[in-house]
Amino acid sequence: MKVLNFLLVICFLQLTACDFAREDTSKDASVHQLAPIHFALSQAPLSLDPRVATDAASERVIRLIYQPLVDFDQHFKPTPKLASWQMVSATEYLVSLRSPRPLFHNEQPLNAEDVKATYDAIIQLANSPLSAEYANIQKITVHDQDHLTFYLKQPDPYFAEKLIIGIMPKRLLEQQHDFARYPIGSGPLAFVEKNNKLVLRRVADGQIITLSEVKDPTVRVLKLLRGETDLLQGELPAELVKYLQTKPEVTVKTGLGANYSYLGLNMQDPVLSNLKVRQAIAHAIDRQALIDKVMVNHTRIAGAILPPEHYAGNHHLKAYDYNPELAKRLLTEAGLSLPIKLVYKTSTDAQRVRIATILQAQMRPAGIELEIRSLDWGTFFEDVQQGNFQLFGLTWVGIKTPEIYTKVFSTNHFPPNGFNRGRFSDAKLDSLLAKEDWQAATDRIHEQLPYIPLWYEGQFAVFNKEISNYLPKSDGNWDDLATIRKYAH
Repeated sequence: MKVLNFLLVICFLQLTACDFAREDTSKDASVHQLAPIHFALSQAPLSLDPRVATDAASERVIRLIYQPLVDFDQHFKPTPKLASWQMVSATEYLVSLRSPRPLFHNEQPLNAEDVKATYDAIIQLANSPLSAEYANIQKITVHDQDHLTFYLKQPDPYFAEKLIIGIMPKRLLEQQHDFARYPIGSGPLAFVEKNNKLVLRRVADGQIITLSEVKDPTVRVLKLLRGETDLLQGELPAELVKYLQTKPEVTVKTGLGANYSYLGLNMQDPVLSNLKVRQAIAHAIDRQALIDKVMVNHTRIAGAILPPEHYAGNHHLKAYDYNPELAKRLLTEAGLSLPIKLVYKTSTDAQRVRIATILQAQMRPAGIELEIRSLDWGTFFEDVQQGNFQLFGLTWVGIKTPEIYTKVFSTNHFPPNGFNRGRFSDAKLDSLLAKEDWQAATDRIHEQLPYIPLWYEGQFAVFNKEISNYLPKSDGNWDDLATIRKYAH
């Protein structure tokens, strides 16, 4: 029945698409004017305030509305954005803003006082999920409009890599401006309005870009083929991506990704606290079969949060093979009667539910009965943050620094002091993390399995033939909205 339904969807897409085939025409800027660009998303940004945003859509838009002091190059090394930095001592960083300094979208010049105000606001904001990240800042001293110094409580050789918050205007922060709904930054895109859709304007040339939430992936594809939207990126079933690759009226671009998908486990659960059980779960999953069924090209089996090409990557990690018989033996050795029952939480996103359903089928021969609970995103993520789960599935997006291992797996980083939501505690790992021995630390994590690694998602973007200057990025960001072009005919 599922196969029949899918074939019916494809037939419907083919019938619909044929009415909207377009002829390729010139895109010469001298004779064509810029036309609005429509981008369809599976989930709209929840907040446009850099102090509180945590969802991927929000963070990707924030990167375009605001500018940080520091960004990362293609090799995951920190690079100056708004400013350069100098490590004066182990606890002292001098930051120098670039010249000329940019203007905020309200035409006010950005200066060092705005930088200080932004980071002070994060530290002081009670409900900011980033407060713990910057709790090591002792004080910030402004020397002049172009220079300021961050003083730290404890040495931190990675501090410059944390200066990635979009800078906000001091005057508006003091006035308690609602940045979540009316953001004002200095980035390449400026906020226009947000009603049923988010409307942005490119500062350089006035290009209008709209972002609309279209939850259903099939509807997103139909809107693209009908010309109602111009661009899709990520979050489509592999079958739909493969289908779109057959359509001459659209372009599909794919590439390697760095976003890490995993199963999180509650280490305080009496069953999951047993290493043999965690090993059994790892051997109960056929990752390659899952990738072949539901993921796009360039998706790779993962070993650790950071990919092997990262400077702190570990390419020696070997994937746990699919071995249901071994999984059953491990569960029996753990003293459990088969089948064991586990609850897996996920969001209501169609792709996530499909992955959960396949995991459920794969685990059954291994003696694991998986109960799936799909919840709306807000409820699901709240449960994850509160530790209200046995198993859950999520993806780390846009992670650049190896400190992520400390924040996610250190005993000292249980929420709200970090992201160790599974409450994993291991003295040997804590020692390796303290020494920043990332190779040995990732070996230990892979051995102890506080996470079950799945894959690094391949990235793709699909757009109509009127679009140019756009490519998917390895972390899934939307930075090319700063350069994308569409010309009216």
